Amino acid sequence: MAEESFTPDGLDREIIALLRRDGRMSTQDLAKRLGSTPSTVRKRIRSLEENGVMRVVAVTDFAAAGFDLLLAIGIEVEDRNPEAVGRELAELPEVFSVNLTTGPNDLELLVAAQSFEQLATFLHEEVSQVDGIGRLAPALAVEVYKYQTDHVPQL
Repeated sequence: MAEESFTPDGLDREIIALLRRDGRMSTQDLAKRLGSTPSTVRKRIRSLEENGVMRVVAVTDFAAAGFDLLLAIGIEVEDRNPEAVGRELAELPEVFSVNLTTGPNDLELLVAAQSFEQLATFLHEEVSQVDGIGRLAPALAVEVYKYQTDHVPQL
């Protein structure tokens, strides 16, 4: 069970920084670079994970994987709970981000597609089947200035 007042220290932050650069770095290599022991590093990583401070995951770059289209979709929800609609949309494989928002849209999605044909199929055959969608406001990204999957606030 996670400790409520867990605060990462300097060694924890260094471990995170090294793993952000190379998530496959071995415990041995981490220990050498940090002037620590593999046992200490293993314990620290386990503690960071158990306390919800860090997860080690693989991330696929959508463009490198052949997804040339990035679409932001604002959605107004009607006659249904926006959270329920958002959870249902999150199950669609093309969707990689669903956010419950304030303002003119109840939800915002980020969607990647390999072609306009795939995008049309997604919008007309998958999204249109989700009950509660009142209005879609799709916006195609024409240039991506920043795409950073590893950005998190500094600890």
